[in-house]
Amino acid sequence: MKYRRRIYYSAAQRAEIWDRWQRGESMNSIGRVFDRQSSSVFSVISPTGGIRPPDRLQSGKTGGAPRRIGRTKGGLNSKLHALCDGIGRPLVLCLSEGQLSDHIGVKLIYPAMSNAKVLIGHKGYDSDELRDALNARKIKACIPPRSNRTAPRSYSKSLYKQRHKVENMFAKLKDWRRIATRHDRCAHTFMSAICIAATVIFWINQ
Repeated sequence: MKYRRRIYYSAAQRAEIWDRWQRGESMNSIGRVFDRQSSSVFSVISPTGGIRPPDRLQSGKTGGAPRRIGRTKGGLNSKLHALCDGIGRPLVLCLSEGQLSDHIGVKLIYPAMSNAKVLIGHKGYDSDELRDALNARKIKACIPPRSNRTAPRSYSKSLYKQRHKVENMFAKLKDWRRIATRHDRCAHTFMSAICIAATVIFWINQ
């Protein structure tokens, strides 16, 4: 029994097939462009009923949406940056790669920062750039200095104890297994689950 060799089209050829099909060209004329039978064109168009499927997002290297997954000492990981109010409710959430440093991540959420009187952060946020930006907005920084600072900055240790509310917020989010273990590869899907959990836990019926 003789078998016919299966004909494959590249992604660019498939895109051209759909472009020509949407312009009203017949399958016979499209097949002649590629010097192939119309049946091979039919195999591309028929699975979706002649309706062009949406383009799939690829990885960030090919120009699609990034997955916000980085490599750390513990393996592949992501990092969630959060800005909370005085009682530990999240106001701004931002997802980044796991290896992104905290003082760079704070730049992503700083433009959305409200006009608070004090900003409490851990020593990973200790940078002259952030302190100068806070001083320009008349916001007091309560951030422990890093150990490698030549001139350590002072901070209120009693006020810094309030930062446990932020850690409690992260602990409550991690009660949702889908967030704690990141079941979603796509960053926008994972971030949507985080926002839903934060809304249910901290904002509904509050």
